[in-house]
Amino acid sequence: SVFLYACRAFSSGSVRYWFLNWNLFLAWLPAIFSYLLIRNLKKEKWLSPRSLLYSVLWLGFLPNSFYLVTDFIHLSSTGEVSLLYDAVLFMTFAWNGFFLGFISIYGVHVELMKRLKHVYITALLAVLFFLSGFAIYLGRFLAWNTWDVLLNPVGILADLSERIMSPAQYPSTFSTTGLFCVTLLTLYYSLYWLITALRRASNLKGL
Repeated sequence: SVFLYACRAFSSGSVRYWFLNWNLFLAWLPAIFSYLLIRNLKKEKWLSPRSLLYSVLWLGFLPNSFYLVTDFIHLSSTGEVSLLYDAVLFMTFAWNGFFLGFISIYGVHVELMKRLKHVYITALLAVLFFLSGFAIYLGRFLAWNTWDVLLNPVGILADLSERIMSPAQYPSTFSTTGLFCVTLLTLYYSLYWLITALRRASNLKGL
């Protein structure tokens, strides 16, 4: 993705769409925090201060991985390079974001399977993807970001309460949240079942 962007910037002399690189950097954070959490769980309990910190950071930054797909709204014919090139550019950034997000979830999912029943894990993942979808809505339509949870929590709570108290006035809130929730849940479980099938096939081959 970064290579394609660099080629575009070099050939066009424009730094248009530079924000894709920043959004991709943010998409890496949940993968990093997930890795740190999993490594820490090997020596400490999940309720230890460090594990809880990594969990909160992972949850807080996770929607950034999926947010990249919403950058497609900026895609247009600029005359700097072909529209097809820019479409491929956006696609690679979105794909990498989804990949990083799902890999981070899978790692946590595996750890949960060691501690909880399947039905509880499924419920937790459904809530996770619902919150991710809602966070994507907040970021794209209301311009809130992860840092605002610390910098302006009152403003976020005001927007949240307004939409919860008057849902009929904000239909796009729940349609967007629902769309991303179902899409992310479907795509993640497709990946999960694929990994499970490959592992079973590998085990059978070993026998």
